[in-house]
Amino acid sequence: METILIVILLGIGWFWIDSLNKRERAILLGSELAARFNLQLLDESVACSRIWLGRNRRGHVQFLRTYEFDVSANGNDRLHCHLMLLGNQLGYWHIPPYLQAVN
Repeated sequence: METILIVILLGIGWFWIDSLNKRERAILLGSELAARFNLQLLDESVACSRIWLGRNRRGHVQFLRTYEFDVSANGNDRLHCHLMLLGNQLGYWHIPPYLQAVN
C-alpha cells in the first residue's frame, strides 16, 4: 500500500514540475510569436486551458497542452490568442488579425 502511495506522489510531483517547465516554454513561445507580429504580450503570462493526450511524429503519446494569452498592438486593444504544445514542441498557434494604424 505504501509503495502505491509513493508511486502516485512521485507521479504527481513529476507532473507538477513538468507543467511548470511547459508553462515557461509557453511564455517564451508566446513572447516570440507576439514579437514576430510586432505585438506585445500582455501581463507576460499564459494560462493553461486544456490538457489532453496526443501523439508526436514518432507516434509517442505526449501531453497536448493549450495555453491562452493576450497580446496588444498599441496598448489600447486586447487580442485573445492561444498556442498548443505537444510535449515541448509548438504544435499550433493562433493570433487573430488586427488593424494596424497607418501614420
